Amino acid sequence: MKFIDPRIDFAFKKIFGSEEAKDILISFLESLLGLEGERRIAELTLLDPFLAPRIQDLKSSVLDVKCRDHRGVSYIVEMQIQKAAAFLKRIQYNAAKTYVHQIARGDEYPRLNQVIAITITDFLLFNGFEHCVSRHESRETITGQVFLQDILYCFIELPKFTKPLAEVRDVLDQWISFIKYAGDLEAIPETIRMEPIRHAFERARVATLSTDELELYDKAGIALTDTQGALQLAREEGEQAGREKGRQEGRQEGRQEEAGNILRRSLQRKFGAPLDAATESKLFVASLDEIEKWMDRIGDAQSLDDVFMV
Repeated sequence: MKFIDPRIDFAFKKIFGSEEAKDILISFLESLLGLEGERRIAELTLLDPFLAPRIQDLKSSVLDVKCRDHRGVSYIVEMQIQKAAAFLKRIQYNAAKTYVHQIARGDEYPRLNQVIAITITDFLLFNGFEHCVSRHESRETITGQVFLQDILYCFIELPKFTKPLAEVRDVLDQWISFIKYAGDLEAIPETIRMEPIRHAFERARVATLSTDELELYDKAGIALTDTQGALQLAREEGEQAGREKGRQEGRQEGRQEEAGNILRRSLQRKFGAPLDAATESKLFVASLDEIEKWMDRIGDAQSLDDVFMV
């Protein structure tokens, strides 16, 4: 038994964004956000259900799942493999856009409901802490009280999750294990007991994919590999260019230092006394062109001022 990798955009959308499997998304959201009792999600409306033909036409490699619960709270759930430029800015922009688009006119402000942006990354995003799940909200800086809570951000950094499958017990840990490891497994782990998570494994079975879905999944995987390869090549070429630039700058600095020493010896022979601090300072910061210009003036110069005149 093999499973598709939930970290690949197509697979993530199929598993978490399908109308017939909303129990999967509800369970994931409730465990991540700690929704219990009256705060549990009674009903969920997918705002962009999984549609394979539509996904096939998408040019963007970023697929997210948008939904709204019975209280009107909107959720944006996104899986991101590669870190992109201005990544955090894009997440904040999408959340703000979702918040604003709830109403058509300014006088409808009371109708605005909370937006929660959930981002799962397959790379390290925050260096200031080691826990893999983090929540970000606006707080008053002195009291720490929360007054502005209509837009919240929640992140799961998969590289920070290191718990072995045999030790997974918490529901959220089971979900993170599924997202991170399912593509490498050949059977549902015995430690996975929650029915929605087992349902997610069933939806992730390669054998359940249609021919078209399997083709789309393969293409998504190839596109990801190509992107990673292109990034690695660009990184290597950038490093090579940096090394070459460093060598060129080193040779330039060597020529500049040698010319400066020649000028220093010529000045000392011409004027006899050791150079003062001000002259040494000029030589230290001088360019190669300036040093060559000063060398040309030594023969006719009567003093140091004649050499360094503007």
